[in-house]
Amino acid sequence: MQNKIAMRIDESPCGTIFVTSDFSDIASSKTANRALLRLEEKGIIRRVLRGVYEKPEYSDFLQEYVAPSPDKVARAIARNYGWRIVPNGGIALNMLGLSTQVPSTWLYASDGPYKVYFVGGIALTFKHAAQRDFANLSDMTALVIQALKALGEKGVTEKVLCKLASLLTSEEKEQMIQEAKYATDWIYQNIRKISECESDR
Repeated sequence: MQNKIAMRIDESPCGTIFVTSDFSDIASSKTANRALLRLEEKGIIRRVLRGVYEKPEYSDFLQEYVAPSPDKVARAIARNYGWRIVPNGGIALNMLGLSTQVPSTWLYASDGPYKVYFVGGIALTFKHAAQRDFANLSDMTALVIQALKALGEKGVTEKVLCKLASLLTSEEKEQMIQEAKYATDWIYQNIRKISECESDR
């Protein structure tokens, strides 16, 4: 089993985050955990949090191993517990290119319990949200809605809407219109405007 786990890790890109549930098809949780601990001891992977490991990524430019991606760590935690998460607030804005600021707290709306994890001085905060923030929404639709919420009704400009439109395909726009029907009215109206913006995609 350990050889199979090691092979899967070896075939994965550097910077990939692993949790025991990623190997549920080839080993029990206990067996996978033991294998990951042994691979950590050999220096093949490094421990990020208890039960969360990374295949380290080396930067030739910096001449050192880079810090784990907070978003990848957050998604690995969510994957391990079966949570649905969506980047919230400033993180949603940053991911969509609406802000260059990266806050020290990475906030996620989650259908799981309220939890906070610390990774290298960065807080990963999972805040329980209502089912309507997740139900029947694609990841992109949920991300755009969270970004609009972070900006607030008065903070959404024509420039913001056109920027968002440039990130979406025609199919994604159509999907977003259908999925956001039950969102707050001002959010839905702005999503309609996004779908009407001309873009290169």
